[in-house]
Amino acid sequence: MAQDETDIATSNARRLARRFSMEGRRALVTGGSVSIGRDIVLAFAEAGADIAVHYSAAADAAFGLPDAAATVVGEIEARGHRGVAVEADFSVTGEARRCVEAARAALSGIDVVVVCASVQKRIPFDDYPMEEMERQVRINFLATLELLQAALPGMREQGWGRILTIGSINEMKPDADQPVYAALKSAQTNLAMNLARDNARYGVTVNNLAPGLIATERNRWRRQDAKVWHDIQERFSPLGRAGRPEEMAAAALLLCSDAGSYITGANLEATGGAHL
Repeated sequence: MAQDETDIATSNARRLARRFSMEGRRALVTGGSVSIGRDIVLAFAEAGADIAVHYSAAADAAFGLPDAAATVVGEIEARGHRGVAVEADFSVTGEARRCVEAARAALSGIDVVVVCASVQKRIPFDDYPMEEMERQVRINFLATLELLQAALPGMREQGWGRILTIGSINEMKPDADQPVYAALKSAQTNLAMNLARDNARYGVTVNNLAPGLIATERNRWRRQDAKVWHDIQERFSPLGRAGRPEEMAAAALLLCSDAGSYITGANLEATGGAHL
């Protein structure tokens, strides 16, 4: 490539990067140590953000990844930005609020919150134990209320903010073995839509990203049998494959960067067409 062509390509790349810039932004990503959350963290770091990575030590250990949070913090720093890990158990009342306060103290403020942490159990509704229902309500919805109550006032005061909740295709197409999870994801999206209207005049956008079937740590057990996994992908969406965490991160970057400045109250269905 000639030098002038190289210069043009470099200039174009810089202009494109500015559209999706998060330079100087401070983000909190819950569930940010693995899978979709981790890829969102890395995309934000590459776009210029400093990031507080919330994680659950018990959850990461259950995935066989006890060092996941420390690893992703190292990856943020390798990209030239500040990373800090914040451990919190969202099944405990008050922990989500403490998580926001710890992230704010570490980063000297919060501009962006991505609500990615969640839990699910595949149990038919008639057999669902009450303690599991209560656990999911606590982690998948009440913690979100705590997080946003703690984060939104500061965003309104500074006149800029991004909130992104991570939902699920189960909002549109409930799974018979995940009725509580599906209901809570729907409730969280409804909350996001309400908050989008209430906070728009302050320069704060609130959106929901609803992934379809994504290859994550949570469904790694399904991928142990290649044929079974192939059949699941074929059935699941018109694209005939599962999504990748980095594809969800790209959508999150759109909604949380300068590129998404005129998008609020949106529910982006990143499902490979499975919601159709």
